[in-house]
Amino acid sequence: MPLLSRFVVLLFTVLAVPALAASPAPQKALPKPEIPQSLMQVQLSFAPVVKRVAPAVVNVYARTVVQQQVNPLFNDPLFQRFFGVTPEMRQRVQQSLGSGVIVRSDGTILTNNHVVQGGQNIVVVLSDKREFKAKVVLADSRTDLAVLKIDTKGEKLPTIPFGDSDKLSVGDLVLAIGDPFGVGQTVTMGIVSALARTGVGASDYQFFIQTDAAVNPGNSGGALVTTDGKLAGINTAIVSRTGQYAGIGFAIPANLVRRVLEGASTGGVKLPWIGADGQAVTSSLASTVGLSRPGGVLLKSVYGPGPVGRAGLKTGDVILSVDGTPVDDMQSLNYRIATHKPGDTVKLHVWSNGKARDVQAKLMLAPEDPPRQTTTISGRNPMTGAKIENLSPATADDFGFGTDAKGVVVVSTAPGTPADGYGFQRGDIVVEVNGAKINRVGDLTRALDSGQGEWSMIVNRGGRQMQLSVRG
Repeated sequence: MPLLSRFVVLLFTVLAVPALAASPAPQKALPKPEIPQSLMQVQLSFAPVVKRVAPAVVNVYARTVVQQQVNPLFNDPLFQRFFGVTPEMRQRVQQSLGSGVIVRSDGTILTNNHVVQGGQNIVVVLSDKREFKAKVVLADSRTDLAVLKIDTKGEKLPTIPFGDSDKLSVGDLVLAIGDPFGVGQTVTMGIVSALARTGVGASDYQFFIQTDAAVNPGNSGGALVTTDGKLAGINTAIVSRTGQYAGIGFAIPANLVRRVLEGASTGGVKLPWIGADGQAVTSSLASTVGLSRPGGVLLKSVYGPGPVGRAGLKTGDVILSVDGTPVDDMQSLNYRIATHKPGDTVKLHVWSNGKARDVQAKLMLAPEDPPRQTTTISGRNPMTGAKIENLSPATADDFGFGTDAKGVVVVSTAPGTPADGYGFQRGDIVVEVNGAKINRVGDLTRALDSGQGEWSMIVNRGGRQMQLSVRG
């Protein structure tokens, strides 16, 4: 410790002595030390909790067969033409490793979507080393969660019951259980370091429990458990410069996980929609709208027929809390809404026209208006091979766009097509072609067909507008 720091500590200690001496407080007798009579009195142990929940944590292996060229030189068209050869392909097996949690005794398992995404052969290994082929019942990329099912032949498997993640507090002890690096089931302990972490980028619904319990690659999909043996969340991501544990891990809260599990029984995850887009209220924004302190979500756009619009809110209003729980940014607002069901009514505490008030908003699914009208572009134009859809509130919600997004969205591009060659990507919004505004799929197909060998296009990608000019 630097000398100055030591001096400051000692100074405060010394100054505290006369104050104590001036007005002595009555002394309480200290409890008499006792000799520990049991192991539990000697040390704190989480063994009983681990013994109860660990059998419900499994390993998940996802195997994918991919085609790989033997020699990368074969990619060169000149090389192919000169030597008259075609690319030689061979199969290669890719395997991803993760963890999972048994949440129903019939063999229903929760894991991360990124663990099983693209997997053609998924195997679940129980804690007793038995292996089962697993079927993906539901995969949701927005929440990065997937529901698997194994056939237990009627055997009842151990489970971990759900806890209420909203009751967690910073400082609570938690256990992380999973299979890091494939070494075998591992249990680590830590505390809840923070709640409501956003901006992590692991999923569309960014609202995470942060913990310092050691998690590493392979822990994804495993359990974050409270000391009373309840599921607090699904371990999902870490922050690290090296890719290994650095003291910061993130878990998807159990209350959102429960909603995804419900979707496995109803044919898909149907998360409600708020019908608005907004931004965090900073100190400067707070003074502008008349709030005494920063906090809440300032509405930038409101979809009139949506829940917020029907509740009477408008652009410039601030949502301060949902059902009494404060919200600080759009991610936390979306999370609070996502833990409800379509048709539920929530109480919003809002700041509007310089006054605080409460309003009731009935939640709904984002409407498909206009219909998606999924179309694959064909013909002689730069977008041939692109699959496109109309932008509706439903498609905008799927892609994470704001409510004010306009145009036609690219869903995918087929490899080797003009659309692929010109660099069109999933999520690109075509706004304008040859000066014509694009609002529907029909607008885009007509504009492309009438291009007569020249196309000037405006495309919105990630909030940035790009101009593409093609001649040919």
